[in-house]
Amino acid sequence: MATSHTGTPDSVAAEDVGAAVPVSSAEEGFATWRRGVAGVLAKARRVDVSELPEHPETLLEVTTYDGVTVRPLYGPLDETAEAPLPGTFPFTRGTDAHRDVNVGWQVAGRFGRSVGADSDAATLNDQLLDALQNGTSALWLDTASVGAEGLGRALDGVLLDLAPLTLDAGADVASVADALYALLDERGAAADVRLGASPLTDRFADIAGASEQDAIDLAVRAAARTERVRAITLDGTVFHAAGSADAQEVGLTAAAGLEYLRALTAAGLSAAEALGQVEFRFAATDEQFETIAKFRAARRVWARVAEVLGAPEHGGAPQHAVTSAAMMTQRDPWVNMLRTTLAAFGAGVGGADAVTVLPFDAAIPGGAADVSQTFAARIARNTQLLLLEESHLGRVLDPAGGSWYVESLTDALADSAWSLLQAVEAAGGYRAALESGEIARRVEETRAARASDIAHRRTAVTGVNEFPNLQEPSPAASGDGTVAGRPATRYAAEFEALRDRSDAVLADKGSRPVVLLAPLGSVAEHNGRTTFAANLMASGGIEAVNPGAGADLAAVARETASPIAVLCGTDKRYAAEGPDAVAALRSAGVQTVLVAGGAAAFADASPEQTPDGHLTLTIDAVAELSALLDALTGEARTEGHTA
Repeated sequence: MATSHTGTPDSVAAEDVGAAVPVSSAEEGFATWRRGVAGVLAKARRVDVSELPEHPETLLEVTTYDGVTVRPLYGPLDETAEAPLPGTFPFTRGTDAHRDVNVGWQVAGRFGRSVGADSDAATLNDQLLDALQNGTSALWLDTASVGAEGLGRALDGVLLDLAPLTLDAGADVASVADALYALLDERGAAADVRLGASPLTDRFADIAGASEQDAIDLAVRAAARTERVRAITLDGTVFHAAGSADAQEVGLTAAAGLEYLRALTAAGLSAAEALGQVEFRFAATDEQFETIAKFRAARRVWARVAEVLGAPEHGGAPQHAVTSAAMMTQRDPWVNMLRTTLAAFGAGVGGADAVTVLPFDAAIPGGAADVSQTFAARIARNTQLLLLEESHLGRVLDPAGGSWYVESLTDALADSAWSLLQAVEAAGGYRAALESGEIARRVEETRAARASDIAHRRTAVTGVNEFPNLQEPSPAASGDGTVAGRPATRYAAEFEALRDRSDAVLADKGSRPVVLLAPLGSVAEHNGRTTFAANLMASGGIEAVNPGAGADLAAVARETASPIAVLCGTDKRYAAEGPDAVAALRSAGVQTVLVAGGAAAFADASPEQTPDGHLTLTIDAVAELSALLDALTGEARTEGHTA
């Protein structure tokens, strides 16, 4: 980390976030491990060890969407200097050295219109008091249904000195803030309040909210209050929900924060006062280690900004974690309980000050059928309470600290986020990069790359593109592009759109689109590929009929009357029987014959014995399944099935 010095917000672009200090040890042990890796890889790839790269372990590396390389092993060679304790610059290990380890992070509940239904002030008050009595320790309040005039009634009996309050008031934040100040003046008690103004990040997501001038005015007023009031929220979740990667979310959010600091200091606040007016909101995903590292890296990046401004001790802005809206599915929504548990774990271990777990059915407008909003909210709250009260995760500050992997990943994410911050600054700053479309372009590139991985099933979405439940009832309502009232590009959306098409056919005709599986050989021979094909078809809402081993394929094809069949067997069985099986299926009226794998076995087949395509692990499943649905529903013809 560079030496601290006094600077301005414009100085940040020229500074370096700092680099890890390498520690050299255990070379011999690592060399032994490397030789073991080489032996296993050579055997698996059926090559000689000499044909592998000099460093064979690089074949096991994974590159994230941020361009960060994740290695297969971390050890003493990756050891870095111990980071300062929590509450100490650069706050990598946490912002609060005195956090009550018997309490842990704050369990933040979201209330108001955006979580399901409009509520009058009295009903909302009942919900708030009930939640506070049952484990919620911080409130995130959407005031759209009560407005400024109903705020006092909604907060009746709520002890704001014990339960921090975050507002989501949109364009009405100024009037709601006035109402809140009047309430605080009347009560004369201490409070910890976040007004939630977020115009710069709102602009990215095209969310109607406060103006930038409103946010600056609110911050100037808030800085003069005796209570702990932060006016501005740096909302990184909008970038995540649009498709950004972890370091992108951190870097772009910090870039927006830098714009606010310029405006606040221009309005007369000191650097320390300006830094005291912001809080961060980041998404937490089911990638638990990436989430842990992201929150740690984000604190380090913002602390570096504060250091450049000459106020390093004020660089520990609060962090509010919200479980990812993008990862939520409408299909098999119960799996979302597992996703949000992992996300809450990552955020809590990563040092977030408050965590909000979205209800498991948040992606379904109106919620899941036959599930009450009260039940969904209780499960979301109890997810955190289980982690805190039964797993005791809050009892240790920064429990991941010192992990070779987590420390290395934290460094890499911080460096990547800082590089992006500098790139945005070089483009003229956040506003200029937003208006030029540069920020949208970067996020879209990542979104498209992830969507391709999901479509090709290189990235699994359990219950959607892997292990789908075809018998699952259709959600009560289809998606509208939002989760909990906020825009979100969900990872599962393209596969779920295919399932919606199938449900429409089922509702109209009483049965789903059907594909015939044509197994060759014994169960042991075809089971792997019939399972693969059935799973693939189900992810697109297509029922796969498997007649079992030894079936008369031509007779079954005539009985099933499906225009599409998928041949399944071993490559050896394909070579012996595949071409004849293709011809037999065609003679029985099958219009399109596909083969699960096995392309080489049909190289010398005659045209009538050559399949129309091959289904492999590398196909674009969304495109392939869409084409199959077109053919099965008569909307188009299937052409060009490719591996």
